[in-house]
Amino acid sequence: MGIFRKRPIRYPLLVLSILGIVPAAFLMIWNVWIGIAYVMIDLVAIAYAWKIEKNTYIETEKHIETLSFRMKKVGEEAFLEMPIGILLINGQYIIEWANPFMLQILDTETLIGQDMFVLSEGLYSLTKPEEKREITVTIRDRKYRVYYKQSEQLLYFFDVTEQLEIETQYYADRTVLAILFIDNYDELTSAMDDQTRSLTNTMVTSIINDWAAKYGIFAKRISSDRFIAVLNESILAELEKKKFSILDDIREKTIQKNLSLTLSIGVGADSPSLVELGELAQSSLDLVLGRGGDQVAIKQPNGKLRFYGGKTNPVEKRTRVRARVISHALRDLIQDSDRVFVMGHKYPDMDSIGASVGVRKMAEMNKIEGFVVINFDELNGSVSRLMDEIEARSDFYNRFISPEEAFSKMTAKSLLVIVDTHKPSLVIDERLLSRVEKVVVIDHHRRGEEFIVNPTLVYMEPYASSTAELVTELLEYQPKTEKMAMLEATALLSGIIVDTKSFTLRTGARTFEAASYLRTHGADTILVQRLLKEDVDTYIARSKIVQTVKFVRPGIAIASGEDNRVYDSVLIAQTADILLTMKDVSAAFVIAHRADGLIGISARSLGDINVQLVMEKLGGGGHLTNAATQMEANSIDEVKQYLTTAITEIVEGSSEQ
Repeated sequence: MGIFRKRPIRYPLLVLSILGIVPAAFLMIWNVWIGIAYVMIDLVAIAYAWKIEKNTYIETEKHIETLSFRMKKVGEEAFLEMPIGILLINGQYIIEWANPFMLQILDTETLIGQDMFVLSEGLYSLTKPEEKREITVTIRDRKYRVYYKQSEQLLYFFDVTEQLEIETQYYADRTVLAILFIDNYDELTSAMDDQTRSLTNTMVTSIINDWAAKYGIFAKRISSDRFIAVLNESILAELEKKKFSILDDIREKTIQKNLSLTLSIGVGADSPSLVELGELAQSSLDLVLGRGGDQVAIKQPNGKLRFYGGKTNPVEKRTRVRARVISHALRDLIQDSDRVFVMGHKYPDMDSIGASVGVRKMAEMNKIEGFVVINFDELNGSVSRLMDEIEARSDFYNRFISPEEAFSKMTAKSLLVIVDTHKPSLVIDERLLSRVEKVVVIDHHRRGEEFIVNPTLVYMEPYASSTAELVTELLEYQPKTEKMAMLEATALLSGIIVDTKSFTLRTGARTFEAASYLRTHGADTILVQRLLKEDVDTYIARSKIVQTVKFVRPGIAIASGEDNRVYDSVLIAQTADILLTMKDVSAAFVIAHRADGLIGISARSLGDINVQLVMEKLGGGGHLTNAATQMEANSIDEVKQYLTTAITEIVEGSSEQ
């Protein structure tokens, strides 16, 4: 009976017989004829019930047989005729059977005996035990979701082309918010007369409106230097392909009018919430401005960031007012602390040590105990010579302590100041960040994606030449209770000189003002030159690296050290500086093994190429003209391949319009 079982007949006559025995007996005793009549009637009732029951059983049996047959037929039709592809394979992934729909998909008469991978290379992932058993593959321009039942070695193919197209359209139509900010609008227009300012406004508005109309973007000016734009994900993708050419349009067209306006854009994407999109856009804009402007940052809810632009050196636009406000805020934080600890980055350079010495001096000016956290095993070159001078000629050498000492001395009221970096992974000891509640960040690098969590105060100025310059300006507004020592002023001046290459790169008017202030307070320029001297072995090692130089593109030089030798990070940076002074070199990259087991890249540029963007692709960062990174790799050749790829992406991307 198919999938159903026979049920036994329930005989009603048995019940009627039992029920009829008792009254029949009484009637026989009372009157035989009446009893016989009753028995006859009872027998007729039993016969009728028997007939009804038998007919019901036969009809039920026929119904079950019919239903079983129909279900079997439906199952066969579903298996053979429904629009679902089905493949049966063997252990060697050879097709042993395919249903008609699968043959229809491929427009073939048979698939038996063929390798299943001829259908799609994506099916290879099903052979990996760690991979999921559901994938999406493309077969003849159609998308199929494939389910694999390994126990039966069956594959089911469901056509999801329309579904995926709807999903794609949904994501393409999702709203994106952007905030456009004219970086130096106030500085340029403050001295203009009304007519010139009006013409400038009209020109900028016209450029942005034309750009918006070209891509179907709604753009609205909401203040003198700010626009808001509404677009969708598909338009954003198109803008990314063009590398946000609006940045170049604004810069080039305003230069023709003897103006130097640049544009910064913060974009919020990948969220269905308009409130969150607005927050992401504002956060992105803050990040762009922290990196020097003239860039685009696209931020998603998961924290991922994409950057575009950043081709020009940031224009100096710090003010004395901001420096004074930050200095006063830092003074209050110092005075509310029991101790101040200053920490720079690993393998500190002169800028990191000089800035640390300056911040420790601020603590002393406010009558608070201050310490500089360093790893004495990471000191080398000019930094080692400076520490020798401090040990021999000053009374604050005992203020330099190891991370372990700092950890034991810190309390809940202590203040930790991070200088010359803003990345937790680069500080001397990351544990100290979680030891205190108050953290201050002072840095001159462009802000990257990695950042210290919840700092109390941030003073980041990518327009400054060095962190030592920023600290020097802050010192000017601290209490004058303690005179700056000669070695303290010299350490700060050394940091400025090293980072500006003796005032030749990233040098603004404020840089000379800071140097003048330090010189007034006893900075010894002769001692600076002595500290920055190098020995003959270092000169020879650097020369050997220079001998390996190769040009991967016109103006872009790459040199590298030996695979079996460890180089000092300062030597790597100095070699890149030397390469940059040579003819026909506009960007230089030096690759070498470091003492920490990583392979370092030091990058320098004259400004034509943004080496910061190149280094960010490899996990590093820095400035447009001065950047670096460290990588884990097996060999220098491997890193060289990564670097070449990153250079190609940045150079070719910046040339697309």
